Amino acid sequence: MFLVRETPRFTTEAGHTLTVEVPEERADAVVAAILEVVPLNWGDYDRVAFRSASGSQQFRSLGSGRNAATADTTRVPCQRITCFLPNSTDLTAVLEAVYRVHPYEEPVVLVAPALRSLHVRGQDEDNPNRFWNRPVADWVPEAHR
Repeated sequence: MFLVRETPRFTTEAGHTLTVEVPEERADAVVAAILEVVPLNWGDYDRVAFRSASGSQQFRSLGSGRNAATADTTRVPCQRITCFLPNSTDLTAVLEAVYRVHPYEEPVVLVAPALRSLHVRGQDEDNPNRFWNRPVADWVPEAHR
C-alpha cells in the first residue's frame, strides 16, 4: 500500500482511480451515472472528473460475444473519463452505474488503488503562481474572475 504523509502543505487520502473509455456521445451519461452514486468531491469542489479530448479506442471482435468476428481492427472516437473514488465509495454501485449507461457489451473500465493529495487551506493566499494572484488566464472560468 501507499506511504501516507501529511505535511503543513498537504494531506493525502487513499482510494481508487476509476478510468472509463466511452464513445464521446455517451460521456455525459457515464459521468451523470457516476454522480448518482458519488459526488466526486475533491477538497472544496465536487463533480471533479477529467475528460480527455477525443481519442481513438481500437478493438477487434473475436465473435464470441454479441458482435460477429471481424478480420480488421475497428476504431471508435472515444473520451477517457478519470476520477478519484475515496475508500468509502461503494465501488460495486459505481461500476453498476457505468455498466447501466455504457453502450458497449464489454466496456473498458479500469479501477486501480490511488493516493490523492489535498491542499491545506490558507497556504497559498500570497503564492504568485496561483491564478488569483496573476493576470487572468483564458482558462479561468468567468465565475472565478
